[in-house]
Amino acid sequence: MAANNTTDEHFEGADFDEDVDDEQMVSTNSGRKRLFSKELRCMMFGFGDDKNPYTETVDLLEDLVIEYIAETTHRAMEIGRTGRVQVEDIIFLVRKDQRKYARVKDLLTMNEELKKARKAFDEIKYVGTEGKLK
Repeated sequence: MAANNTTDEHFEGADFDEDVDDEQMVSTNSGRKRLFSKELRCMMFGFGDDKNPYTETVDLLEDLVIEYIAETTHRAMEIGRTGRVQVEDIIFLVRKDQRKYARVKDLLTMNEELKKARKAFDEIKYVGTEGKLK
């Protein structure tokens, strides 16, 4: 019985210490704006998580995403023109990972198609308004 009391006291002290750490984390994180939490929640739901995942899980995942983006950006800045990130640098970094490379190529192709479609739409819109002015 005495051993159980000792372990209970130990756990109670540990709980108190965790609460202090949680308060410190909340105060440091409260000033930091969460950039991707909405998107990450949707992605997590799409991959089979609960519709409303734990905030701590979303925050952890967001920290990992931001860390990955920061590391990739720093690595890209060291390649090519120092201090600048260019599309070619990102392509160079992901070239050995076929899934990432294919996704980057897909997104770049889609971006070009969207630019062309916007340009065509703006030209049609411009021609349409020019005819009304005359």
